[in-house]
Amino acid sequence: MTYARTEPTDQEPDIRARPPLVREFLLVAGLFLAYKFGRQAANGHVEEAFRNAGNVWDLERTLHLPGEGAVQGLLLHSQPLIHAANTYYAAVHFPATALFLVWLYWRRPRHYVRSRRVLAALTGAALVLHLLFPLAPPRMLPAAGLVDTGQVYGPTVYGQTPATDTMANQFAAMPSLHVGWAVMVAVGLIVATRSRWRWLWLLHPALTLLVVVGTANHYWLDAIVVGAMLAVALAVFRLPPSARTAPARQPRPDLRGSVEGSPVPAYAGGGGPGAFASAVPAGSAAPGAFAPGAFASAGPPPSFGAVGGSAEPADGADAGSRAPARAGAAR
Repeated sequence: MTYARTEPTDQEPDIRARPPLVREFLLVAGLFLAYKFGRQAANGHVEEAFRNAGNVWDLERTLHLPGEGAVQGLLLHSQPLIHAANTYYAAVHFPATALFLVWLYWRRPRHYVRSRRVLAALTGAALVLHLLFPLAPPRMLPAAGLVDTGQVYGPTVYGQTPATDTMANQFAAMPSLHVGWAVMVAVGLIVATRSRWRWLWLLHPALTLLVVVGTANHYWLDAIVVGAMLAVALAVFRLPPSARTAPARQPRPDLRGSVEGSPVPAYAGGGGPGAFASAVPAGSAAPGAFAPGAFASAGPPPSFGAVGGSAEPADGADAGSRAPARAGAAR
């Protein structure tokens, strides 16, 4: 049996699934503020952050991961390119995620609820890891030999003194929420849309990964860890069944096994009780139907003999009248 494609259709959004706007705005804003204050609370563990950075760097070399310097070397060949990478890191992260949520809220409400839950769970888990595992980025690690492209070429969102930076916690490299949010944006748009070009959204997390590594703001392991955390969140928060497109229903054959193009009985056309009656000629009974009073009006049915089709009297006739009839039939 062949089923239709199960991609989401461009139908009108189900406004019943759309949460109240004010409540959602307050909820998202509250989660964002809690995350920002949480990162600030995790600030100040300088010695531990650098010790963890050395361990992460050694682990990457043990795992034979490519060096972050190889990506940065490609960007440093062009000053406009490294400036564009710094701008992408500083200016795309939050606006892209916000626009993603706004579009889902307006056009795909059921997908929005799931995406908001996944992002909230991912961000909360990342905050816990920031508190438990402070990590200096590779741009601060002398052993890495990388350039702090934000400070050298600009623009940057970080202060020159990480230990006293009041705008951001620079010792929260693992996991990389830049990469995690970018992957969620791509996955959410691929699932919620049906355009053949929707797979191009994967360019956003791919470009984000190259940017965060090339600007020396994150290690490869930061991206690997957030990818695993996002996979768990996506597995926990699934789309509700009503948000998934069910396969198209195929036409069912009638009881005689007829398919499309074959004659269909009148009683299978869905016309109600009158459809069958209208298909039977006037004055005739449908096959197998019992019409009350039919035998009463026609009288008792005659009995027919087995030889020559001759008629026999009814069972109530006397035996004397039956004998001449049989003799005549034999002659």
